Amino acid sequence: MGGISNRMKEIKRRRHRKQKVAKFALKLKKATQSERLVIATKLRRMTAGAEVLIARMGLDDRKRP
Repeated sequence: MGGISNRMKEIKRRRHRKQKVAKFALKLKKATQSERLVIATKLRRMTAGAEVLIARMGLDDRKRP
């Protein structure tokens, strides 16, 4: 019986995402325009609510194809 419950797995995923988003926010201070696009792409792959994060960080300058 044992193992990790689904709730604990999701909490672990959420905490890890929060840490990664915090690291991206720190990197944005020195990032060039191309690096900003890469960070925005990574955020889109990482989470479903990425558009909100991208708008909050000021990365929404990118035009979608």
